[in-house]
Amino acid sequence: MSFTTLLVANRGEIARRVIRSAQGMGIRCVAVYVDADAGAPFVREADEAARLETSYLEAAAVLEAA
Repeated sequence: MSFTTLLVANRGEIARRVIRSAQGMGIRCVAVYVDADAGAPFVREADEAARLETSYLEAAAVLEAA
């Protein structure tokens, strides 16, 4: 099984490492973020970013972004 896109539902340095590794494998990355993290490096480094209207802990919002 292979996939072409990865939703990164983490933030900070961990998200950056996941994004770099996945992109190195040719996998497109979508980061989820809240307003407070809009300018964070992990958001800029992802291929695409989806804004969460609530919080990272709101599972329904993360699934909706996916």
